[in-house]
Amino acid sequence: MGFDDLVSMDEEMANSVGVVDGAESFVTSKSWRVYLTVLVVAGAIYLGCIVSPPSLMDDSDAVLAQAARTMLSSGDWVTARLDGVAYLEKPPLYYWPMTISYMIFGVHDWAARIPVALAAVGLAWLTAVMGVWAFGRHAGLYAGLCMATCVGLFLFTRVQIPDVMLALSNAVAMWAILRALDEEESRPRFWAFLLAVSLGIGLLIKGLIAVALPVATGVIYLFFTRQLWVRRTWHRLRPISGFFVVLLIAAPWHILATLRNPPYFSFSLHSGPGEYHGFLWFYFMNEQVLRFLNLRYPRDYNTVPRLWFWLFHFLWLFPWSVYFPAIAKLSYKPVDRAGRVRLLALCWTGFLLIFFTFSTTQEYYSMPCYPALALLLGSAMATGGDWIRRGTRVLSGVAGVAAVACFTIFVAVRNLPTPGDISGALSRHPSAYTLSLGHMLDLTFDSFAYLRLPLLVAALAFLAGTLGTFRWLGQRAFLATALMMVLFFHAARLALVAFDPYLTSRPLAQVILQSPPGKLIVDHPYYPFSSLIFYTNSDVLILNGRYNNLEYGSYAPGAPNVFIDDARFRSLWLDPQRYYLVAYPKELSRFENLVGRDHLNFLASSGGKLVFTNQPLDHAGPMPETHALSAVSKNALAMPPVYR
Repeated sequence: MGFDDLVSMDEEMANSVGVVDGAESFVTSKSWRVYLTVLVVAGAIYLGCIVSPPSLMDDSDAVLAQAARTMLSSGDWVTARLDGVAYLEKPPLYYWPMTISYMIFGVHDWAARIPVALAAVGLAWLTAVMGVWAFGRHAGLYAGLCMATCVGLFLFTRVQIPDVMLALSNAVAMWAILRALDEEESRPRFWAFLLAVSLGIGLLIKGLIAVALPVATGVIYLFFTRQLWVRRTWHRLRPISGFFVVLLIAAPWHILATLRNPPYFSFSLHSGPGEYHGFLWFYFMNEQVLRFLNLRYPRDYNTVPRLWFWLFHFLWLFPWSVYFPAIAKLSYKPVDRAGRVRLLALCWTGFLLIFFTFSTTQEYYSMPCYPALALLLGSAMATGGDWIRRGTRVLSGVAGVAAVACFTIFVAVRNLPTPGDISGALSRHPSAYTLSLGHMLDLTFDSFAYLRLPLLVAALAFLAGTLGTFRWLGQRAFLATALMMVLFFHAARLALVAFDPYLTSRPLAQVILQSPPGKLIVDHPYYPFSSLIFYTNSDVLILNGRYNNLEYGSYAPGAPNVFIDDARFRSLWLDPQRYYLVAYPKELSRFENLVGRDHLNFLASSGGKLVFTNQPLDHAGPMPETHALSAVSKNALAMPPVYR
C-alpha cells in the first residue's frame, strides 16, 4: 500500500466526519501521516544538520551565540552584552532560546543552533496543518513540503537570525485569525487568545514589525471580505482583552530593560558619536522607526535593490517556484474556506512585500510570507492542471542541467591538488556581498577541488530529482522533488564544512587556547572575529573598532573601557604581559610601524586572518614575508565585512 492509498483512505474517513470544500478540521482529522511526513522531511534537513557533524559557528552569527552565553554566565537575562558592552538593539527572544539550550545541552555551537532548527521544523509543520485545514490532505502535504524544502528557509536559517521564529509567530497569528472567524469554529475565544499570545511573543522576537505585519494583513483581509465593520468580527477576535494579553507578555521585559538602561525618555530624532539616549530611545526610535526610514545610526547595514528583493522569491521558493504561474489560476473569492485562506495568503504576501519595498530591504525580511506562498503553491499543486504539468517538466530540465554540471565539475577537478584550506583558492568580489549569495562569485575552478564530495552528493540529488520529475507527474513527482532537496541540502552542509576555514575563526581559537594565557586584542570591529571570541570565550580589547553595533552601548554610563587606539595598543604590546593580536594581512605594514617587526611573533593564519603575540613562543615564528600571505589575502574576509 503506497502513500497515495493511505491518503485516499484518510480522505474517506474525513468525509465521514465532515469536510468543507476538501478541507477538514485539524482536531478530527486522521491526517497524521501528512504531518509525520512533513516532520520527517523538515527534521532530516534542519535537525539532521545539527546531529550530523555540523559546520562551525560563523563569524557572521557568533555574535548572538556569545551574547546568549554572557546571559547564562552573568545571570542578567534583561540586557544583552558583548564584551561587557550593552547590546541594546535586539529583543530577548534572540537570546533566551539559545540560553535555555545552553542550560540543557551545555555551551556548544550546535546547541546554539537548536532553537532556529526547531523553529524551521515547526514552521513547516504548521504550514502543513493550515493547508490540511484549508484545502485538504494533498494540499497540506504539498504546502508543508514546499515550506520545509525551499531554498530560502534553508539559506536564512544557516546563520543565527531569528526571522524564522518571527515567521512562525506570524503564521500562528494568521491561522488564529482564520480559526477565530470561521463560522464552524466552536472555540473562537481560544483562537483569539492564541492570536494575542503570538503577537506578544512576536514583540519579543522582532519588535513592532511582529505586530504590524499580522494586524495590517488582518485588517486588509477583513476589508476585502466585508467583515471589517461587522460587530461579530470583533466579538470573536476580542481585541481589547487581547491587547492586555500582549502587554502581559511583552511589557515586563521592556519595562525592566528601560529601568536598567536609563535615561528613560528621549524625544530626539538624531544620534551620533558620543550620544547616548538610553534603551527605550535606541530600541524603539533608532532600531525601528529610523531603520524603517533608512536613517538609523550607526548605519552598519546594506539594503538590497527593490527589484531584486521581489524577484529573488523565485529563488527563495525554489524548486517549487516553477509552479508560481499556477497560482494565478486559483479562485480568491471568499465564498468558502479555501477561498478565504487563499485571499488571506494573498493579502499576507502582498502587504509584506509592499511594506518592505518602502523600507530598508534585506533578503530575509520577507521570510514571514513564505508560509503564505507555500499555502498557495500547495493549493495549486493539489488542483493540478496544465501549469503544474509544465512546471514539473521545467523542473526536470533544470535538475537535469544541474546534475550534469555538478558531475562534470566533479570529474574535471577530481585530481587537482588541495593545499591548505579553501580560502587560498577563492577570488574576491566585495561589490556582490550585499546579496546573501554574493560569495558564490568567489568560487574559482580550483576551489571546486575542495568540494568533491559535496559535488558528487549534489549530482546524485539532482539526478534523483530529474528521474522522478521526468517519469512521474503529480504527487510522486512532488515527493521526488522533496527528496532531491533533502539530499541537496546535505550536500550544501558538506560544502559549508569545507568553507569553515573561510567563514569561521575556530582554527585560530584552537591555536590561542593551546598557547600560554594572554589578553586578546582584535583589530577593528568585533563582528568579523566573533567566532574567535565565542570559541575562546574571552573578553577582548578592540583596537580602533568603536563603531557599528557596539558604538551606542559603549557610551552608556559604566560601560567598560574595552576600546583602545594605536597609542594604547603600542603601550600594551611592548609590556611584559602577553597579548595576542588578530588582524587582517592588509594591516601588517601598520603594525610594523607601530611596534616594529621584531615584536610581531607570528603564531597562525586561517581564513584570511592572522594571529600574532608580543612575547616569543617555541611554536611562534617571525612575521612571514608579504608574498607568503598572498593566497590568504585573496580571501574576501581579508576586508572587514559589513554586518547585516
